[in-house]
Amino acid sequence: MVIFLMVMAITVTSVFGIERGEAERDEADINRRTMAMASAIERRAFSSTSYLRAGAALLSTQDEVTGTLFRRFVEELRLDSNFRGAEGIGWAPAIMAPEVPTFEERLSEGRVSDVKITPSLAAKPRPMLVPILYLKPDTLRNRRALGYDMYSEPVRRAAMDLAEREQRPIASGRIVLVQEGGGNEPGFIIFMPVFDSSGSGQNLKGFIYSPFNGPQFLASAAELVSYDGLSARLYDVEGGERTLLAQLPGWRSSPNVVEREVEIANRNMLLMVESGRDEALSMMSMITLLFGLAVASLLMLVARLLAQQAMEDSRSLDWFAQQNSIRDSLTRELNHRVKNTLANVLSIVSLTRRRASDLDEFAEGIDGRIRALSATHDLLTQSEWGTTPIRSVVEVELAPYSRNAEHEVVLDGPDVDLAPNDALSFGLAIHELATNAAKYGSLSVDGGRVEVQWAKVNERLAKVEWTERGGPTVVKPERRGFGTELIEKIVAHELRHPVELVFDERGVCCTLLVPVRQPSEFALRAAYQTGSKPTPHDES
Repeated sequence: MVIFLMVMAITVTSVFGIERGEAERDEADINRRTMAMASAIERRAFSSTSYLRAGAALLSTQDEVTGTLFRRFVEELRLDSNFRGAEGIGWAPAIMAPEVPTFEERLSEGRVSDVKITPSLAAKPRPMLVPILYLKPDTLRNRRALGYDMYSEPVRRAAMDLAEREQRPIASGRIVLVQEGGGNEPGFIIFMPVFDSSGSGQNLKGFIYSPFNGPQFLASAAELVSYDGLSARLYDVEGGERTLLAQLPGWRSSPNVVEREVEIANRNMLLMVESGRDEALSMMSMITLLFGLAVASLLMLVARLLAQQAMEDSRSLDWFAQQNSIRDSLTRELNHRVKNTLANVLSIVSLTRRRASDLDEFAEGIDGRIRALSATHDLLTQSEWGTTPIRSVVEVELAPYSRNAEHEVVLDGPDVDLAPNDALSFGLAIHELATNAAKYGSLSVDGGRVEVQWAKVNERLAKVEWTERGGPTVVKPERRGFGTELIEKIVAHELRHPVELVFDERGVCCTLLVPVRQPSEFALRAAYQTGSKPTPHDES
C-alpha cells in the first residue's frame, strides 16, 4: 500500500502539473485570440465609419440626394470583406411634419404600391422625422426598412442626437432592426450626420448610416480568427449596465472567460471570449493517470507477491529449524530411554543372577521380566510414548491369569494416566507381584483372588493397592528374594516414592505411590507444538 500510495502521489502531482500547464497554455491562447477578435471588430467598425464619413462628405455637397447618386456612391465604394456583417449603407433625410406627403411621393416612385412612413404621424404625432429613403444593396430584406422613421424610436433617436452634437459617427445601443420582420435578433446602427455645406451654419440634412445584425457582425469578425472550440459574446455597455448584443454558438458560462473592452463608432462595448476547453482532464492527463494507476497496481501486486514469498520462506525456515530441533531432541530422548531400559535390564540381570540357584531359574527369571518390559513397551508404542492408563498396564501384566476361571482378578479405579518411564517401572512391579502370586500366592491355587485398586491422592500422585486373598497362608520369607529387591529398590527409585510391601497371613499386600505428571512435562511433540523447548527435566 505504501508503494501504491507513493506512485499514485507522483502520478497525481504529474497530472496536476500537466493540467496547470494546459490551463496556462489555454489562458494564453484565449488572450491571444481575444485580442485578435477585438482587433477584427474594431477594424470592421473603423472601415464602416470611414465609408460613412466619405459618404457624409459627398452628400453634404449635394443640393439633393437622388437615388442614382446614392447608388453610384455605394457601387464606387466596392465594399470588401471588411464590411461583412453589415446590412448595407442607407440614407435617411431629416424632414419636418409638413414635408411628409412630398417624401412619401418620392419614396413611392418606381414602386408597385405606395410606401408610407411608419409609424404614421396620425398614430404618433411628432415635429421632426428621419425616415429611411435609400438602403443599399436593394434586397427584399432591406426594402422592409424603407419609410421607417428611425427618429421615432428612443434608442436610435439618442444615438442620432449625440452624432449631431458631436458631428462624428456614433453607434446606437441594442435594437432590433426593421429588416428582421418581426424577429428578435439584436443589432445596432452606426449613424453619421450630414450637414448642408452650401448655406451658412450647420443645417442637418439627414443621416448616412449602416445597420448591423449583432450575431452576423460578431461571427464575421470571429472568422478572421481561428476560433474553433471557442465562443464569444458582445455586450453594449452604458451606465455600467451590460446588454447582450451578440453571442456565438456553444456558450457554456464557464469560469474560463477573458474580457476585453472594444470601441465601435465611439461607443464602449465589451467582448467576452470563453475557452472551449472542457473541465474534465485532458487526454495527456488521463493517459498519465491511467498509466500511473497501472504501474502502482502492478508494483503493489509484485510487492505483495514478494512479501508473501518472503513470509513463506521464513515459515519454511522456521519449520525446518523446528524439525531439526525436534529430531535432535528425539535422538537425545531415544538415547536416554535406551540407556534407562538397558540400565533396568542390567539391574534385572544382576539381581536375577545373584538370586538364581541354577541356570534354568536364571533363564526363566530373565525371560519373564524381559517380557514384562516388552509388554509395557508395546503399550507405550501404541500411545506413541504418550500417557498410558494404569488399567492398561495392570491388564497386560495380569492377562495370563485373568482368563483362567479358577482365579478371580478384580480391577477397580478411575482413569489415571502415567508417564512413559513411570509406566515401565510400574509394569515391572505388577509383573513381579503377579509372578510371585502365581508361584506362591493366591494365583497358585483354585479360588484365589487378586484385587488391584487405585485412586488419586492428589493432582500429582496416585495410590495403587495390590491385595491377595484366598491363597495359601503367607509366611514371611527369611531372606529377601529378587522380587522384593526389585520392587523396593528399582521400582521405588524410578517412581521416586517408597513401596510398602506387607506379607500378611491372608495374602501379600503391596502399596505403590505413582507420580501423575502432565503431558507437557514429558511429551516432546506437545512441547514443540506450543513453541517451547523441553527442559532437561522434561526429557528425563
